[in-house]
Amino acid sequence: MGTPEEPDAAHDSRLARASSLYLRAAACQPIDWYPWGSEPFEVARQTGRPILLDIGASWCHWCHVMDEGTYADAEVARLLRQYFVAVKVDRDEQPEVDRRYQRQVSSLSGEGGWPLTAFLTPDGDVFFGGTYYPPSDGHGRPGFRRLLKEIARLWAEEPERIRDSATTVREAIARMGRSSPGPTPGPGPFIDDIVRELKASFDPAHAGFGTAPKFPHPTAVALLLWDEYRGGHASSGNEALETLLGMANGGLYDQLGGGFHRYSVDEGWHIPHFEKLGVDNAELLAVYVDGYRRFAVPRLEEVVRGVVGWSRTVLGDPEGGWGASQDADNAPGDDGGYFTWSRPELKEALGPEEARFVGRVFGIGTDARMPHDPERNVLFRLLSPSDAAEGIRLEGDPVQVLRKASQRLLELRGRRPAPQVDRALYASINGRFIAAYTGAAAVFDEPEWLDDARRAADRWLARGFDRARGVAHRLDADGARGYGLLDDQVSLARGLIELAVADAEPSYLTRAVDLLELVDREFRGEDGLLRDVAPRLYDGPQVGGSAEPAYPLEDTPHLSANSAAALAFVRLGTLLRDDRWLEKGRALVGPTAGRVGGAGLFASGAALAAGLLETSPVEVVVEGRGDAAKALLSAARRAWHPRSAVFRGHPPPPFSLPTEAGPPATAGSGARALVCFERSCAPPVTDPAELSRLVRLGRSEAG
Repeated sequence: MGTPEEPDAAHDSRLARASSLYLRAAACQPIDWYPWGSEPFEVARQTGRPILLDIGASWCHWCHVMDEGTYADAEVARLLRQYFVAVKVDRDEQPEVDRRYQRQVSSLSGEGGWPLTAFLTPDGDVFFGGTYYPPSDGHGRPGFRRLLKEIARLWAEEPERIRDSATTVREAIARMGRSSPGPTPGPGPFIDDIVRELKASFDPAHAGFGTAPKFPHPTAVALLLWDEYRGGHASSGNEALETLLGMANGGLYDQLGGGFHRYSVDEGWHIPHFEKLGVDNAELLAVYVDGYRRFAVPRLEEVVRGVVGWSRTVLGDPEGGWGASQDADNAPGDDGGYFTWSRPELKEALGPEEARFVGRVFGIGTDARMPHDPERNVLFRLLSPSDAAEGIRLEGDPVQVLRKASQRLLELRGRRPAPQVDRALYASINGRFIAAYTGAAAVFDEPEWLDDARRAADRWLARGFDRARGVAHRLDADGARGYGLLDDQVSLARGLIELAVADAEPSYLTRAVDLLELVDREFRGEDGLLRDVAPRLYDGPQVGGSAEPAYPLEDTPHLSANSAAALAFVRLGTLLRDDRWLEKGRALVGPTAGRVGGAGLFASGAALAAGLLETSPVEVVVEGRGDAAKALLSAARRAWHPRSAVFRGHPPPPFSLPTEAGPPATAGSGARALVCFERSCAPPVTDPAELSRLVRLGRSEAG
């Protein structure tokens, strides 16, 4: 292990060899870090020391603060070398480890999040934990030096207290595992309860849900859109639109470069935590596409194009796929410097009158001043270009002036040191992007976006897919690894399903069936719910608490894996006209509802899956060529329906349409659309407006 005075020489290379950007960044710290695996647990057993477990991510601001302050502190390093075995984990690379230790720490301290700081026995049981700790007392928290000394003392002098604490955590986790779910409500009452709780948390002043800190909850917005459709509840549609516009016009959305930051520290969406996560942006992209289909508001299209532009430019991989995230910070001690602006910077970039106009549009000097430096401002949409232009001499249309000025500011921002990008390729993120890009490409007729989705899917299927093991968690230059995680299988399957519909391509659908059959076979656990890890397939080190069963049921805030699986089962059952898959979806929603009833906002995905099971599907086949066929295709794809599928031409098996759809039209018979509802189809349609009406109506009879 090395002496207390000097780190083990091997530590310099342990993290330096890691595939994780987060771990490699810590290789130069004076801490004798181990990556997750059996080795540190064996060392802890041999030396009789406790384990310090640090879980974080490359995008995490407070992880950087702790790395740059606490873990760079010489006394902290000395104490860790002398009394502990230190282990560092990237939560994006190993979400299954993070999930289990978040649960253990939360059961003991009530705290969670990143960085997660946990103290473990050599068997992997948590006996103390929290989140961020400064090196010395501060920020309302005990200093890490003092904490390490006290834990080392307790470990040596009062081992019974350590055992009691670890036992408390084990018993709490066991109680959660033994706790029987509540009575399974019927789908109607369950959905009604969740929608009621969701609407009760709606912020009427700023939109969105809850108070500060305020996170985007894309699945909650999707549930509101469905609720408006199913019952004609105008208030649900209004709340969905207000939330989409509130986020789009706030500092949560990068007004210059596109893409959403992770969350807002205030209720008004003004000041964000600046990291941008691929998982968040993929799910937000999908719901903004649906929002545009429902409301046709130009601002929503602007956001869709902005998210696609950012994700293609910043996260896009030349070989296909998308990286994981963009960091919040661009240097030690930074907090938003890359993304924020001062008045002098605007004047220097644009000139006095144009800067005055842009400052009005983006609320300079108002609600989005950075607390640590009020001269710096997050840009948000305070005024429309026309309102901001009043009394200002502009050369040209205000909208065009704003567009050119924004481009100029973006170019200047590009000269600043940029926050680092984690280019790791994860299946869970890429599956979400494949689905979202496919939907956006169809609605906005952008073939390049569809090509991006195809290239990503083809890369994963060629290099990260094994029919016997499913899809790997991560693709690296030296291959695929990390098999047996539920979110990866479900997310990629959902992406492949949407790509199969867009292309009427059976090979993508076949691979999706392979993945969902594997999910159904390998991931089943208590009450028919799906475990996050398949024991037979998991290829990670099963040490510490990683063998505990865990069931991802609540949206956090992105869609939970169990709800995503239910949605995938329902979508697949519709396309194959196979009731077995619909029943699998229904069977999964039932026990999920029994476990998450009362979770409100965080059960939106389960309620949405239950709602779609109660919603009749619509399938559209557009036949013919030329402008008339294009107009029909565009009308069908832009028409809002929560459970629709649009095909260019009759799809081949294993897709299945009602027998009433009949055979494909003969060549030269002209453009037409067939609209099918459950087991029947409407007469052929040739008018795009009538086609749009039928899709939105969701049934064949007028009225």
